[in-house]
Amino acid sequence: MALIRSVRGFDPKIGKNCFLAETAVIIGDVELGDDCSIWYGAVLRGDVNSIKVGNRVNIQDGAVLHTLFERSTVEIGDDVSVGHNAIIHGAKVGNNVLVGMGAVLLDNAVIPDNTVIAAGALVLSNAVLEPGTWAGVPAKLVKPENEATTRMAAQNAKGYLKYKQWFLDEKQV
Repeated sequence: MALIRSVRGFDPKIGKNCFLAETAVIIGDVELGDDCSIWYGAVLRGDVNSIKVGNRVNIQDGAVLHTLFERSTVEIGDDVSVGHNAIIHGAKVGNNVLVGMGAVLLDNAVIPDNTVIAAGALVLSNAVLEPGTWAGVPAKLVKPENEATTRMAAQNAKGYLKYKQWFLDEKQV
């Protein structure tokens, strides 16, 4: 069972039909929507400010979500994939977004709907992006929003709905 812990009087809230891996950590002021999956080694640390996660979101292995005390929060929309070892620190992420493996989103960055953040990209604090594909350090727009970008983000999120169900359906040994 995942480590779910209250802190400073805040209890994590978990939506319906979520998969929480045994080594996932969910602490404090964290709210998960329905049909989410929080994978192995992922940490959602709502000890210093809130983390709000929409529906059908997958937070993959090793990802970390955290905030700045009284200065930033994490808000994640619906149908979002947060890739392996990504870091979201006090950023706002819209709907239908793919945050690539190892990407870093810093405090008060705003990622709009239908956006892909490439693996390893760094989105600086206070950056307000436009929809499309962003890559590099610091992240730059490499491709404006198009049907392929939107479809890529949606397909990734949809795939993880299937994967989480495999784990929910499996009997524990």
